[in-house]
Amino acid sequence: MSTAAVLGIALVALGLVLTPGPNMIYLVSRTLSQGRAAGLVSLLGVAAGFLVYLAGTALGLTALFATVPVLYQALKIFGALYLLWLAWQSLRKNGSVFAPQELAPDPRRRLFAMGMVTSLLNPKIAVLYLSLLPQFIDPARGSVAGQGLILGLVQIAIALSVNFLIVLSAGHISGWLAKRPTWMRIQRWFMATVLGALAVRMLADRSIAAR
Repeated sequence: MSTAAVLGIALVALGLVLTPGPNMIYLVSRTLSQGRAAGLVSLLGVAAGFLVYLAGTALGLTALFATVPVLYQALKIFGALYLLWLAWQSLRKNGSVFAPQELAPDPRRRLFAMGMVTSLLNPKIAVLYLSLLPQFIDPARGSVAGQGLILGLVQIAIALSVNFLIVLSAGHISGWLAKRPTWMRIQRWFMATVLGALAVRMLADRSIAAR
Protein backbone atom coordinates (compact mmCIF):
# COMPACT_ATOMS: atom_id res chain seq x y z
CA MET A 1 0.00 0.00 0.00
CA SER A 2 1.35 3.40 -0.95
CA THR A 3 1.95 6.17 1.55
CA ALA A 4 -0.14 8.42 -0.68
CA ALA A 5 -3.17 6.14 -0.22
CA VAL A 6 -2.85 6.17 3.58
CA LEU A 7 -2.39 9.95 3.68
CA GLY A 8 -5.25 10.38 1.22
CA ILE A 9 -7.77 8.42 3.28
CA ALA A 10 -6.48 10.16 6.42
CA LEU A 11 -7.22 13.59 4.93
CA VAL A 12 -10.63 12.44 3.69
CA ALA A 13 -11.46 10.99 7.11
CA LEU A 14 -10.34 14.19 8.84
CA GLY A 15 -12.41 16.36 6.52
CA LEU A 16 -15.52 14.24 7.05
CA VAL A 17 -15.22 13.93 10.83
CA LEU A 18 -14.84 17.71 11.12
CA THR A 19 -18.01 18.17 9.07
CA PRO A 20 -21.13 18.27 11.26
CA GLY A 21 -23.24 15.18 10.69
CA PRO A 22 -25.47 12.75 12.63
CA ASN A 23 -22.60 11.32 14.70
CA MET A 24 -21.22 14.69 15.78
CA ILE A 25 -24.66 16.16 16.45
CA TYR A 26 -25.64 13.19 18.59
CA LEU A 27 -22.37 13.08 20.54
CA VAL A 28 -22.38 16.82 21.23
CA SER A 29 -26.05 16.85 22.22
CA ARG A 30 -25.62 13.85 24.50
CA THR A 31 -22.52 15.33 26.13
CA LEU A 32 -24.10 18.73 26.73
CA SER A 33 -27.30 17.25 28.14
CA GLN A 34 -26.00 14.27 30.12
CA GLY A 35 -22.29 14.83 30.67
CA ARG A 36 -18.96 13.61 29.32
CA ALA A 37 -19.35 10.04 30.58
CA ALA A 38 -22.56 9.65 28.56
CA GLY A 39 -20.83 11.16 25.54
CA LEU A 40 -17.93 8.71 25.81
CA VAL A 41 -20.25 5.69 26.11
CA SER A 42 -22.12 6.93 23.05
CA LEU A 43 -18.78 7.28 21.26
CA LEU A 44 -18.07 3.60 21.92
CA GLY A 45 -21.34 2.79 20.17
CA VAL A 46 -20.32 4.96 17.22
CA ALA A 47 -17.03 3.04 17.07
CA ALA A 48 -18.94 -0.25 16.95
CA GLY A 49 -20.84 1.06 13.93
CA PHE A 50 -17.54 1.87 12.21
CA LEU A 51 -16.36 -1.68 12.82
CA VAL A 52 -19.47 -3.09 11.14
CA TYR A 53 -18.70 -1.08 8.01
CA LEU A 54 -15.05 -2.11 8.22
CA ALA A 55 -16.05 -5.78 8.39
CA GLY A 56 -18.14 -5.32 5.25
CA THR A 57 -15.14 -3.80 3.48
CA ALA A 58 -12.88 -6.66 4.56
CA LEU A 59 -15.44 -9.22 3.36
CA GLY A 60 -15.13 -8.04 -0.21
CA LEU A 61 -17.38 -5.06 -0.99
CA THR A 62 -14.54 -3.46 -2.92
CA ALA A 63 -13.98 -6.63 -4.93
CA LEU A 64 -17.70 -6.65 -5.75
CA PHE A 65 -17.49 -3.09 -7.04
CA ALA A 66 -14.52 -4.02 -9.21
CA THR A 67 -16.53 -6.91 -10.67
CA VAL A 68 -19.71 -4.85 -11.16
CA PRO A 69 -18.45 -1.33 -11.97
CA VAL A 70 -21.97 -0.07 -12.76
CA LEU A 71 -22.91 -0.62 -9.12
CA TYR A 72 -19.88 1.34 -7.99
CA GLN A 73 -20.61 4.18 -10.41
CA ALA A 74 -24.21 4.45 -9.16
CA LEU A 75 -23.08 4.55 -5.53
CA LYS A 76 -20.37 7.08 -6.37
CA ILE A 77 -22.83 9.44 -8.05
CA PHE A 78 -25.26 9.09 -5.15
CA GLY A 79 -22.44 9.73 -2.67
CA ALA A 80 -21.24 12.82 -4.55
CA LEU A 81 -24.76 14.24 -4.68
CA TYR A 82 -25.18 13.59 -0.96
CA LEU A 83 -21.93 15.41 -0.17
CA LEU A 84 -23.01 18.35 -2.32
CA TRP A 85 -26.32 18.41 -0.45
CA LEU A 86 -24.43 18.47 2.87
CA ALA A 87 -22.30 21.35 1.55
CA TRP A 88 -25.46 23.29 0.66
CA GLN A 89 -26.98 22.55 4.05
CA SER A 90 -23.81 23.75 5.73
CA LEU A 91 -24.05 27.10 3.93
CA ARG A 92 -27.74 27.73 4.49
CA LYS A 93 -27.92 26.87 8.20
CA ASN A 94 -27.37 29.70 10.65
CA GLY A 95 -26.94 27.68 13.83
CA SER A 96 -24.08 25.60 15.14
CA VAL A 97 -23.83 21.91 15.89
CA PHE A 98 -22.53 22.98 19.30
CA ALA A 99 -25.72 24.81 20.22
CA PRO A 100 -27.17 23.14 23.36
CA GLN A 101 -29.84 20.53 22.62
CA GLU A 102 -31.69 18.78 25.42
CA LEU A 103 -31.90 14.98 25.43
CA ALA A 104 -33.57 12.83 28.07
CA PRO A 105 -31.06 10.88 30.26
CA ASP A 106 -30.57 7.25 29.19
CA PRO A 107 -28.79 4.25 30.76
CA ARG A 108 -25.38 3.23 29.41
CA ARG A 109 -26.66 0.24 27.45
CA ARG A 110 -29.08 2.46 25.57
CA LEU A 111 -26.42 5.12 25.06
CA PHE A 112 -24.15 2.54 23.43
CA ALA A 113 -26.97 1.17 21.27
CA MET A 114 -28.08 4.64 20.14
CA GLY A 115 -24.51 5.59 19.28
CA MET A 116 -24.12 2.43 17.18
CA VAL A 117 -27.43 2.91 15.37
CA THR A 118 -26.62 6.57 14.67
CA SER A 119 -23.30 5.48 13.16
CA LEU A 120 -24.82 2.68 11.06
CA LEU A 121 -27.56 4.95 9.70
CA ASN A 122 -25.18 7.84 9.01
CA PRO A 123 -25.14 8.32 5.20
CA LYS A 124 -21.79 10.11 5.46
CA ILE A 125 -20.10 6.98 6.83
CA ALA A 126 -21.80 4.78 4.24
CA VAL A 127 -20.50 7.08 1.48
CA LEU A 128 -17.01 6.95 2.97
CA TYR A 129 -16.81 3.15 3.02
CA LEU A 130 -18.80 2.39 -0.13
CA SER A 131 -17.62 5.16 -2.45
CA LEU A 132 -14.55 7.00 -1.14
CA LEU A 133 -12.42 4.29 0.46
CA PRO A 134 -12.35 1.99 -2.64
CA GLN A 135 -10.66 4.79 -4.59
CA PHE A 136 -7.52 4.34 -2.48
CA ILE A 137 -7.26 0.57 -2.99
CA ASP A 138 -4.97 -0.78 -5.71
CA PRO A 139 -5.32 -4.55 -6.42
CA ALA A 140 -1.87 -4.50 -8.01
CA ARG A 141 -0.35 -3.85 -4.59
CA GLY A 142 -1.68 -7.01 -2.95
CA SER A 143 -4.68 -8.11 -0.92
CA VAL A 144 -7.71 -5.91 -1.53
CA ALA A 145 -9.23 -6.99 1.80
CA GLY A 146 -5.98 -6.22 3.62
CA GLN A 147 -5.75 -2.76 2.11
CA GLY A 148 -9.38 -2.07 2.95
CA LEU A 149 -8.79 -3.19 6.54
CA ILE A 150 -5.76 -0.94 7.01
CA LEU A 151 -7.41 2.09 5.40
CA GLY A 152 -10.55 1.50 7.45
CA LEU A 153 -8.53 1.36 10.66
CA VAL A 154 -6.85 4.65 9.72
CA GLN A 155 -10.29 6.22 9.29
CA ILE A 156 -11.55 4.82 12.59
CA ALA A 157 -8.48 6.03 14.48
CA ILE A 158 -8.87 9.57 13.15
CA ALA A 159 -12.65 9.69 13.63
CA LEU A 160 -12.48 8.40 17.20
CA SER A 161 -9.61 10.72 18.14
CA VAL A 162 -11.40 13.82 16.86
CA ASN A 163 -14.75 12.82 18.34
CA PHE A 164 -13.08 12.02 21.66
CA LEU A 165 -11.65 15.55 21.78
CA ILE A 166 -15.04 16.97 20.79
CA VAL A 167 -16.80 15.10 23.61
CA LEU A 168 -14.23 16.31 26.15
CA SER A 169 -14.45 19.94 25.02
CA ALA A 170 -18.07 20.23 23.81
CA GLY A 171 -19.07 22.56 26.63
CA HIS A 172 -16.13 24.92 26.10
CA ILE A 173 -16.56 24.97 22.31
CA SER A 174 -20.29 25.65 22.66
CA GLY A 175 -19.68 28.67 24.87
CA TRP A 176 -16.80 29.96 22.73
CA LEU A 177 -18.77 29.79 19.45
CA ALA A 178 -21.87 31.35 21.02
CA LYS A 179 -19.85 34.52 21.60
CA ARG A 180 -18.20 34.52 18.15
CA PRO A 181 -20.76 34.29 15.32
CA THR A 182 -18.06 35.11 12.74
CA TRP A 183 -16.32 31.82 13.52
CA MET A 184 -19.60 29.98 12.99
CA ARG A 185 -19.78 31.41 9.48
CA ILE A 186 -16.13 30.48 8.81
CA GLN A 187 -16.83 26.96 10.07
CA ARG A 188 -19.81 26.59 7.72
CA TRP A 189 -17.92 27.83 4.65
CA PHE A 190 -14.89 25.66 5.44
CA MET A 191 -17.04 22.56 5.79
CA ALA A 192 -18.93 23.34 2.58
CA THR A 193 -15.63 23.70 0.72
CA VAL A 194 -14.32 20.38 2.04
CA LEU A 195 -17.53 18.56 1.14
CA GLY A 196 -17.68 20.11 -2.32
CA ALA A 197 -14.06 19.14 -3.02
CA LEU A 198 -14.73 15.54 -1.96
CA ALA A 199 -17.79 15.39 -4.22
CA VAL A 200 -15.78 16.63 -7.22
CA ARG A 201 -13.02 14.12 -6.50
CA MET A 202 -15.53 11.28 -6.39
CA LEU A 203 -17.11 12.26 -9.71
CA ALA A 204 -13.72 12.69 -11.39
CA ASP A 205 -12.30 9.36 -10.18
CA ARG A 206 -12.13 6.55 -12.74
CA SER A 207 -10.05 4.05 -10.75
CA ILE A 208 -12.46 1.12 -10.44
CA ALA A 209 -14.31 1.84 -13.66
CA ALA A 210 -11.03 1.53 -15.58
CA ARG A 211 -10.08 -1.84 -14.11
